[in-house]
Amino acid sequence: MTQNNLYKGFEVELFTGSLNSHIGVSAEIEKKFPDFVKEPDNRNVEYITTPEKDYNFLYEKLINPRKKLRRWLNKKELTIIPSSTLCFKHDIQFQRSDIQNVYHQFIQDSYGISIATSSVHINIGIDDLDKLFAAIRLIRSEAALYLSISASSPFLNNKITENHSQRWMQFPKTPQKVPFFVNHNSYIDWIEKNIANKNMQNIRHFWSSIRPNGPQRPLILDRLELRICDFVHDINLLLGITAMLELRILNLFENMNTLDPLTTSIFSIDELSEICDKNEINAAKDSLNSELIHWRDGKKVICREWIQNLLSDLSPTAEKFNMQHLLKPIYVVLEEGNQSMKWINQYKKGFSIEQIMKFSIDDMIKNEEDSV
Repeated sequence: MTQNNLYKGFEVELFTGSLNSHIGVSAEIEKKFPDFVKEPDNRNVEYITTPEKDYNFLYEKLINPRKKLRRWLNKKELTIIPSSTLCFKHDIQFQRSDIQNVYHQFIQDSYGISIATSSVHINIGIDDLDKLFAAIRLIRSEAALYLSISASSPFLNNKITENHSQRWMQFPKTPQKVPFFVNHNSYIDWIEKNIANKNMQNIRHFWSSIRPNGPQRPLILDRLELRICDFVHDINLLLGITAMLELRILNLFENMNTLDPLTTSIFSIDELSEICDKNEINAAKDSLNSELIHWRDGKKVICREWIQNLLSDLSPTAEKFNMQHLLKPIYVVLEEGNQSMKWINQYKKGFSIEQIMKFSIDDMIKNEEDSV
């Protein structure tokens, strides 16, 4: 039923370096590869995929740029580092990728190195504005679940942190308070107000777990952008997270009266905003083991159980769209733990952060070779 699926696209950020240090070559990468762009800190680079409905095409769109980049990096004796934070011992000074860029200067002055993280942004095409904002409300209410599955940043500066997603703990969410948008007009008004009062420098300077996206923000919107996920090096898992997200949105469209938090939560929209922020912080700390507050009724629930319940709820929709197989990697994560949990266990067994990263880099390479 591919014709009834939604369009999906990705923005994938990567760290480059050696097996024990972060080395920025983003300016060279941008010149060499047209599908890669610089991030403000030189140690970061990003590639963007064009929208596709079919998951087989998505796999190719995600793996091929990485394979091309790796071949080029190999010649320089460099690699892709799968952590979502600067995990090796590093220079804590910001490393500008573009000295002339005024917006990058603002980011450096305002946030410094806290912005130097890597993640994957998942875009889902929705061109009906009422459906788009309902989807944004529901997925924001459950964003902590997606972070917990993807968590891959327990290390920072060659030390273990107390967080499964150190990236989301340190990332400067901006503006700090984001309301639940009741419709498109409320979003436009809020954006214009925050740019006018300098809470935001420009339309791009809206860094939250989720946001509307489109060709001419805030006026012309055509997709939901989930920004909370850590970098996921296993493409099959990333597609599993994407399938769970798409199925939840399709599920919402079939049940608008019972799944939109605006009409079915016991909480006000201001309370919902606070609950979601707390859930995201708890998920960043303990991921699958975190205790969260359910948006519908305020009951406390362990994140792993919430995901299991959600997958059960999505089962009929997954069957209808023939997408059950795509969700298998998520069940594996629920059983075996996410990337951060595995790394923390390896660290507790006495492996160094360099050794742990080497294991994961080898896994990445194997995945890329298996995809040939």
